Amino acid sequence: MKSDHTVRPARHDVDREAMPPVAMLLAILTFMCFAALDTGAKYLVTAGYAAIFVVWCRFISHTVISFIAFQGWRRADMYRVNNMPLQVLRGLLLPATTLFNFMALRELQLAQTISIFLSVPMLVTAMAGPLLGEWAGPRRWAAIMVGFIGVLIVVRPGTDVFSLAIIWSILAATTYSLYSIVTRKLAMQESQPSLVFYSSIFATVLLAPPALIYGQVPGSTFDWLLLASLGAFGLGGHALLVKASRLASASKLAPFVYSQLLWMTGLGFIVFGDVPDGWTMVGASIICISGIYIMNRERQIARNERKLAALG
Repeated sequence: MKSDHTVRPARHDVDREAMPPVAMLLAILTFMCFAALDTGAKYLVTAGYAAIFVVWCRFISHTVISFIAFQGWRRADMYRVNNMPLQVLRGLLLPATTLFNFMALRELQLAQTISIFLSVPMLVTAMAGPLLGEWAGPRRWAAIMVGFIGVLIVVRPGTDVFSLAIIWSILAATTYSLYSIVTRKLAMQESQPSLVFYSSIFATVLLAPPALIYGQVPGSTFDWLLLASLGAFGLGGHALLVKASRLASASKLAPFVYSQLLWMTGLGFIVFGDVPDGWTMVGASIICISGIYIMNRERQIARNERKLAALG
């Protein structure tokens, strides 16, 4: 495999072009990989493996695969750090997100966890104001409030549905929103190999002591392979997303995140026999509609800002 050190020029025309079919396919496969990751994790934690051990195995395989994929023995930019405090914070937020999500998967259906997790675009939009100075306008705030109603329908506080597992899932969405904001701040300061490597190596090192204490030797070859596959699905999803991003703009790719709801619902039924109830699907639909509106609104604002900048 040849290492590509060439800096690819940014394309400014992708938002005006029709989305290539191959980009659509890559986007769909991206979120299929993420759904497969959660399905494998749910299988393992419900089989009795400690959630923290499964998380640790996920990041060990991610670290090894990324080291090989990026040819870490010859990439100096993989280890270069320009903002260590934010790299450390990001390296804490990602394993926290994964741990909260895997703990939620012990009790919740895949469709429930992804419905809550799809509130991330709304949380990022809300947090971007105080943390990044990117304040949302009244239309986006209205969409955020509608999306919040969707979340309430899914979690149904005050009923038997609301449980500790729901709280873990909400925490996963919250920490991932913070992770996304930190990543946005670091994207212009750090290289992609550095961001991928440090987010996984921090998790591998920090989680090792408790994982070794509460972990257990896998009881079958299938369990070994499934544990190893978690990192492959995670890294594979990110790699496919990067390839898709070279062919289509972020605004065109963003709505495909909601295809993960279909993947998770289907895999939940095939693997675990889970069928989400009507309220979960209603809430998930509201969340999806709200998130898509926010994405489209931000796309329009960015386009208007580019037009004003071009006019001088």
